Amino acid sequence: MTAAGPASGKWHTPCEKCPLRGLKHFRDFSARELEFVSQFKVGELSVERGATVLVEGTHSPHIYTVLNGLGFRYKLLSDGRRQIMNYAFPGDLVGLQGVLMGELDHSVEALTPITLCVFERSKLDRLFTRHASLAYDLTWIAAHEERILDEHLLSIGRRSAVERTAYLLSYIHQRARAVGLVNGGRKAIPLTQQHLADTLGLSLVHTNKTIRKLADRKLVRWQDGGCEVLEPDGLLKLSGWEGLKETGRPFI
Repeated sequence: MTAAGPASGKWHTPCEKCPLRGLKHFRDFSARELEFVSQFKVGELSVERGATVLVEGTHSPHIYTVLNGLGFRYKLLSDGRRQIMNYAFPGDLVGLQGVLMGELDHSVEALTPITLCVFERSKLDRLFTRHASLAYDLTWIAAHEERILDEHLLSIGRRSAVERTAYLLSYIHQRARAVGLVNGGRKAIPLTQQHLADTLGLSLVHTNKTIRKLADRKLVRWQDGGCEVLEPDGLLKLSGWEGLKETGRPFI
């Protein structure tokens, strides 16, 4: 199932009232930046869980910022095997690669119901020519994505199955907590074990056994709605990862 285009007419969330702007996790816009982004945005797109937002090999006329919900980037082999590359949280930009490279070399799927802010690809040059601070933000976003992918590759290449599972759950938990996807009323990360397996490069059976080891240590608890992290510090220590240090994260 593939998502439709952006909704026509007025969008539901004016940039001035964007809920992400109230989170300490993100840097705030200046009045001039906010005015430009409000004009840059052409609508919103609501996507059902399991729908494909972007398709590998296609040319997209839009780029998107995740307003709420959770998605993931992935690639498929010819026999249908899937590798999840990374996850898209509120504030993350998706589709930038298609703007710069001509076509996408990955697909994006909604892991939960997701709302995306839609921006016109053809207007991106105005951002670079008129707003140096926002152009820097785009560069930061791209560099940060590269940094995270380096960490993911290190995890798959050198960490044990237990360590890499602990790392991935720590990473997702920290990111989800920063944007309110995990809070006092909603504790479970909305993942399936198949998503973990496809990210970690492990079989589903191996992933299940590894999660049991973490559960036996009282670090996580698997529920119908996903994985609940019980001891974030213990999970982080087991992973051998320092954790996220970012503050004032930019977004468009």
